[in-house]
Amino acid sequence: MDSYLIQVNGHGDHAPMLDVHLKTNGNSKSLGKVKDRKPRWAVRASEMSKKTFNPVRAIVDSMKVEPNPKKAMISLSLGDPTVFGNLPTNDEVTRAVKEVLDSGRYNGYAPSVGYQSCREAVAAYYNCPEAPLEAQDVILTSGCSQAIELALAVLANPGQNILVPRPGFSLYKTLALSMGIEVKLYNLLPEKAWEIDLKHLESLVDEKTACLIVNNPSNPCGSVFSKSHLQKILAVASRQCVPILADEIYGDMVFADCKYEPIATLSTNVPILSCGGLAKRWLVPGWRMGWILIHDRRDIFGNEIRDGLLRLSQRILGPCTIVQGALERILHRTPPEFYHNTLSILKVEIEMEHFPEFENDVEFTERLISEQSVFCLPATCFEYPNFFRVVITVPEEMILEACSRIQEFCEMHYQGAEGAQDLECDK
Repeated sequence: MDSYLIQVNGHGDHAPMLDVHLKTNGNSKSLGKVKDRKPRWAVRASEMSKKTFNPVRAIVDSMKVEPNPKKAMISLSLGDPTVFGNLPTNDEVTRAVKEVLDSGRYNGYAPSVGYQSCREAVAAYYNCPEAPLEAQDVILTSGCSQAIELALAVLANPGQNILVPRPGFSLYKTLALSMGIEVKLYNLLPEKAWEIDLKHLESLVDEKTACLIVNNPSNPCGSVFSKSHLQKILAVASRQCVPILADEIYGDMVFADCKYEPIATLSTNVPILSCGGLAKRWLVPGWRMGWILIHDRRDIFGNEIRDGLLRLSQRILGPCTIVQGALERILHRTPPEFYHNTLSILKVEIEMEHFPEFENDVEFTERLISEQSVFCLPATCFEYPNFFRVVITVPEEMILEACSRIQEFCEMHYQGAEGAQDLECDK
């Protein structure tokens, strides 16, 4: 059998050399000296980063348009209630955080799933006979966005698919695609107050479907599902044996003529991961406090999903400890009257046949900026073209001025036999 001998020779400042000898049938032959590989820089972005795509940012960042310099800019695009200062959080909430900060008791690391006492506080807040909760059913997260990310990561593998509403919150797609998970879009029906097209939904389910995302109340539609409609959604999930990821960040933020029903309170067998947080109802999106509520009456998730969430939560070691320390007081001592200040979102349809000079909703909203200095988000961002979203958390005088400008814009560009339709801008 042939044998090979390789020597590495190097002296002082000289680069090492490979001295290769080939020994065949007892005869030794030298193949000479060969330099080893020269290192080269080859730093590349990861595949996950290349797959990460936020449609809102992609569309908004590509809108190269300047507002009308004669009119002050009014932005109705960003769903952040803190921007204009007209919707502050409650004083009890801020006092709770200040006292925790001054105490110095919450400056260290917490368990990755959150302090036990804080998980107990969340469980007590949402516990009810129809959907009982204990501390072990709560995972605290860095905002509702991370709750959604962890829920997706524990339920779906690369190559599987998830069912996502259209129109819907763009983050679902952003997170899923970055993980190699396929997104299947099911339709919401505007003529039925944005209820789910249940037949379309069920037609999308296959053997690779990992979960169904149900967003109620809806972002961006602002709709609230009735109890009967939620029961029909659960019937589909039960028939198809598909767990539900419930994005309920806007839970309880509904007008008096609507009733919000947490979907878990209606489920007898479908396992549900419900995602929520402080951001919307308590008007503190920057505090990054969210949670996952695990509803698993039939033990379908079992220990595997719970253990998976625990392991995934260890990647960033939990949410802000200062806010955790104040959580019980925030949840249980915020006065009920504070909740009357709710966030509201409108979606407005553009009848494009009456605006033929515009190719789509993106061009429509771009011209609205350049002519009227009003920025509304084109609904293409939510996979639903020819609508635009209006956030009405701005001060009253600004929303009235914005409505007046939108009306002027439509009257200028509308083409139809009966002329432009009136836009009501009452309080």
